[in-house]
Amino acid sequence: MESSRTEGGLVIDVSALPAHADTDLGHTRWRTMEQERVDSFADVTEDHNPIHVDPAFAAGTPFGGTIAHGYLSLAMVAPLLEELLAVEGAAMSINYGLDKLRFPGPLPVGSRYRASARLGVVEEVGGGFQLHVSVAIEVEDAAKPALVAECLFRHYP
Repeated sequence: MESSRTEGGLVIDVSALPAHADTDLGHTRWRTMEQERVDSFADVTEDHNPIHVDPAFAAGTPFGGTIAHGYLSLAMVAPLLEELLAVEGAAMSINYGLDKLRFPGPLPVGSRYRASARLGVVEEVGGGFQLHVSVAIEVEDAAKPALVAECLFRHYP
């Protein structure tokens, strides 16, 4: 199979990646950010800033409540993208890094969010392909996304 589009996104054989450069990958389903997820991330990263974990404190800030860590949003990019792009026939796939990362707006606890993405440049590297993927994490009814990033992924047949 070279490629197909399913309800869950685009399925592409690793060898066909170059033919899909400059492709809109669409949007993921909506999800809700939960305080439990934020608290768990705070525990793992030892980042217990009250803006993230103390609802009483956060209620008195301009955000009006707790917000997800920016790096929690970043950590969700790879699993969110799995809903939009499945690369088949790859013996190994890795996150290679970022060319750009910004957190233009908050991701409030209790809000709904989703990812949108675009597959940009696909280039051959060391026996595989490097994908440049533009990603945004959108917050329902918010003027600005919670995250915009230029991500690099590598897939090896």
